[in-house]
Amino acid sequence: MMRFATTTLSLLGVLASSVAFAGERTVTLAVQNMYCSACPLTVKSSLQAVPGVAQVVVSYADKTAVVTFDDARTAVPALITATTNAGYPSALKG
Repeated sequence: MMRFATTTLSLLGVLASSVAFAGERTVTLAVQNMYCSACPLTVKSSLQAVPGVAQVVVSYADKTAVVTFDDARTAVPALITATTNAGYPSALKG
């Protein structure tokens, strides 16, 4: 019985630690091909369609997208793919 309890506690510890490493992350993407005031709407829609994205703010003037997402559900390459597939190639700014 003690062995079962120890194993169970160890398993719970591993699960809890993996959740502790996941969290909200915010990145800024430099977005290409935004030439009109409607372009940011398309970029924003493409990013909001990615599972795990919580917030998107697109600036036409700065040609950027600030994206807040759950890094346990998605990653930067998925964000870049989303904008690129919509016709707006992007890359991490910085």
